[in-house]
Amino acid sequence: MIMEKNKHGKGYQKKASSKDSRQKNPTHIKKGKRRASLILIEKFKSAQEIHDKLKEGADFAELARKYSACPSKKNGGNFGSFPKGAMIPEFWNSSIKLNINEISPSGRTRFGYHVIKRMG
Repeated sequence: MIMEKNKHGKGYQKKASSKDSRQKNPTHIKKGKRRASLILIEKFKSAQEIHDKLKEGADFAELARKYSACPSKKNGGNFGSFPKGAMIPEFWNSSIKLNINEISPSGRTRFGYHVIKRMG
């Protein structure tokens, strides 16, 4: 809520517009789509090491090109935009929990361990 004054100088609370709530809720899904990048690794220990490097400031795209087992590695792990249902549920569910530019801890799927970076 935003506190403002009316023409008589009395305060009132203005309801947040939907635009305000989208800015406060960075997990908002624009047009039902999500943008994310991925590093896919076979072993948990390797995925944890990559996640630690990312937390220390390493470049996500560079690590994706070097270590990822996913075909998206040629694009630095970037998947572009995708709607719900286009990816496996574990990937979608992990990506919607992230804020923009946030990196997920490594999660396991039938393909291996995923380190996800939300792009939008």
